[in-house]
Amino acid sequence: MTFPALKEAEGKLKAKQDELGAIFTEAGEDLDFTKVKSVTGTSREISAHVRKLNDEMADIASEVADLQAVQKAAERARTAPDTRSESGSEPGSRPNGQRQTKSLGQLFVESKAFKDKSGANGPEATLDIELKTLFQTGLYGATIGWDPEEIRTGRVVDFATRPIQITDLVPQTTTSQAAVQYMEETTFTNAAAEVAESTTAAAGTYPEAALALTERSSIVRKIAVFLPVTDEQLEDVPQARGYVDNRLPFMIRQRLDSQILVGSGVAPQLTGVLNVAGIQTQAKGTDTTPDAVYKGIVKVRVTGRALPNAVVMHPNDWQDIRLLRTADGIYIWGNPSDAGPLRIWGLNVVESDAITENTGLVGDFANFIELAVRRGIDVQVSNSHGSFFIEGKQAMRADMRVALPVYRPAAFCTVTGI
Repeated sequence: MTFPALKEAEGKLKAKQDELGAIFTEAGEDLDFTKVKSVTGTSREISAHVRKLNDEMADIASEVADLQAVQKAAERARTAPDTRSESGSEPGSRPNGQRQTKSLGQLFVESKAFKDKSGANGPEATLDIELKTLFQTGLYGATIGWDPEEIRTGRVVDFATRPIQITDLVPQTTTSQAAVQYMEETTFTNAAAEVAESTTAAAGTYPEAALALTERSSIVRKIAVFLPVTDEQLEDVPQARGYVDNRLPFMIRQRLDSQILVGSGVAPQLTGVLNVAGIQTQAKGTDTTPDAVYKGIVKVRVTGRALPNAVVMHPNDWQDIRLLRTADGIYIWGNPSDAGPLRIWGLNVVESDAITENTGLVGDFANFIELAVRRGIDVQVSNSHGSFFIEGKQAMRADMRVALPVYRPAAFCTVTGI
């Protein structure tokens, strides 16, 4: 049950969303603010009012999120699994206790020879011995000399790949079962009505209601990956183990991140939100993109009886919204000199290139989807794979087991054609 403070904040947010929706409706598809009658002022003043409303919605939405977290904490304690690797290291980090190597320049200026030379003859002193053949480093094309030792910085520059974008939206719990079983109320017939007082002449009859429950199930699926590594690589480069221990779990989390949205549901894949039967759809048509998103929000609120808390969009689609301007050239989502809010209608915008371009997703991620972790990310090493034992190789593997129940599909709505 929603407690009063949360209910009041949700009401304020809805009122602000409705007010902003009215302005965009009056402005029309060409965003001509001169057509707006509900707010007085010039186009620039109305545009400033729109930004002010957007900022107010952002503040209220943050308050709603905080209050939802308080309510959920009161309902139950959620345990988020620790998906960090065993080493906990990031690529390029120095292992604890490793001595930092001084640079060649630092070693040179601290050497006795350099100090003696600068003390006796000054920094421009020259040698009296004439060398017939110059003994110099081969770094600059010379064929004679001893090349200096080169020491890497220890930094590893990661491959440019999609970061984790969606997972943090979904509440996490744990499960000890092979599937998450739950009951869904599939019939709710409210026949409640007024009944006349029973008398000797007539007796009031109670109307009959109807309820029905259906068992639902979300199967636990495994996401896995492995990497072959030679014994020498692990023995000779201590940092290699920490690097692989970090990257393999990242691969698992990246795959999970995309499965949450686009998993096909065909075993062994999870069923991502976009492929869940029963989610709603709102076509953009001739509407502006903000109008289409708002209509998706209303569908989630009215048909899904949920409170959407986030909008997922491809970065290219959010770019088009961020660059929206009025008919006289004023940027609606803030001046180019400003960072601009990653919010629309007071809801957080999550940019993800896992979602198909020109399609957005509005949803109540806080209440009607869940990531149930059967086993968190586990990293293991073994030489028992194939002929690895006699080849001097190790198989490093990582996997996790999760289920992704979507409890109310109508609490999510795609916005197409944006």
